Amino acid sequence: MFRHFVFGFMFGISLFHISSFVPHFLYVPLPSMSLRVFLFFLFFTSICFSQEVKNTKNYTLDVSPFYGSILLHNTDISHLITEHPTGFILGFNRKTYGEKEWEQLYNYPDWGGSFVYQDTRNPTLGNTYGLYAHYNFYFLKRNLQLRIGQGIAYATNPYDRVGNFRNNAYGSRFMSSTALMLNYQRERIFKNLGVQAGISVLHYSNANVRAPNTSTNTLAFNLGLVYSLGDESVAYMTTEKQKVTEPFRYNLAFRSGINESDNIGAGQFPFYIVSAYADKRLGRKSALQLGTDVFFSNFLKELIRYQSISFPENNVSPDTDFKRVGVFLGHELFISRLSVITQLGYYVYYPFDFEGRVYNRIGLKRYFGKKWFGAITLKSHAAAAEAVEFGVGIRL
Repeated sequence: MFRHFVFGFMFGISLFHISSFVPHFLYVPLPSMSLRVFLFFLFFTSICFSQEVKNTKNYTLDVSPFYGSILLHNTDISHLITEHPTGFILGFNRKTYGEKEWEQLYNYPDWGGSFVYQDTRNPTLGNTYGLYAHYNFYFLKRNLQLRIGQGIAYATNPYDRVGNFRNNAYGSRFMSSTALMLNYQRERIFKNLGVQAGISVLHYSNANVRAPNTSTNTLAFNLGLVYSLGDESVAYMTTEKQKVTEPFRYNLAFRSGINESDNIGAGQFPFYIVSAYADKRLGRKSALQLGTDVFFSNFLKELIRYQSISFPENNVSPDTDFKRVGVFLGHELFISRLSVITQLGYYVYYPFDFEGRVYNRIGLKRYFGKKWFGAITLKSHAAAAEAVEFGVGIRL
C-alpha cells in the first residue's frame, strides 16, 4: 500500500544527516545516521512501492533541502530575524496524461502532497512542520515547474504570555500555510533519477484565529533530487476541446469561523457572513462575479467596547454597530471540481473603522454535483488577515 511506502520513506529521511550529501550551508539538524543506511531505506521503500504501482507509470518523488531568509514584511518581527533558516521539502506527485479534460486544459499538471520541515535558527520562533496538498504546473516544454501547495503547519514554540512572549509571529501551534516552489527540473538524467533547483516561498499564519498573528514569509533557494517510479512510455492524450457557454448563474453562500482582534487576550468570537452574487462564465477556465457580503463579526463588539473605554480620545461609542456590508467584484478559475476564487470588495456600510474600507478574499471552492459547493477562503485587508472562512453554498 502507498501509505506503507510513505511511512517507510519518511522514517528513512528522519534518520539520516543531510550534511552528509549537501554543502554545510544547507545543513539541516536531523538525527545522525550514515548516508549508506539512508540510501538503503530509500532504495528499499522505492522498490516496494514500485512493485505496487508498476502498472500506473505516473508517480514521482522529490526531496529538496533549502537555505533561505525570513523576509522583513513587518518591522514588528525584526527581532525574530537573526539567522538563515534551513530545512527540506519532500514531495509525492501523481502525474496526469489527459484522461480528463481539465488535465489537457492545464498542460497535464501533477497533483500530490508535500511535507516541509523548517528550522528557523531562532529559539524564539522554534521549528515548523507542514503538510500540504499541491498541484505542479509545467511551462517551457515541461522544464519549468510551478508548485502551489496549501496546508497546515505545526509550530514548536508559539507565543506564550509567560514562557515565550517575544514570539509575536505565531499565536498558535497550528497555522495555515502556503508553499510555493518554482523549479527548473529534469526528471531523468540517469535512468529514473533527476534533479531540480529553484526558489521557494513558505508562508505561515493563523489568519487571526488567535492573536498575535504577525506571520512569517521565508524566501529560500532549494536544490534536490527527483525519482521517477515507472517508465516514461505513457503518451499524453488530446481530445477536441468543447466550448463552454452558460447563462448568468446566481449564488448564495454562508461562511463562518472564529477569530480574534489584534489585542492579545481579547478572546475568540464566532463570525457569520451571508453572501449573494451573480457569475458569468467567460469560457472553459474562468468566470466573473459581482455580489454583496453582509458581515456579522462578533470580535468587533469586544473591540468597540474596549476602544470606547480605553481610548476615549477616539470618540468611539459603545453602541456603535459592529455589522458591515460590502460589495465585491471577483474571478473564479475552474480546475476540475475545484476552483480558485479571488475577490476585491468595498464596504458600503461601515460604522466602525477597522483596517479600512477595502477588503479582499482568496480561497478554494469544491463542487459537489452541479449546484452545491464548499469553500475555504481567507479574508484580509491587503496583507492584514482578518479570518479564515469555512463556507457552503449553492449555484443556481
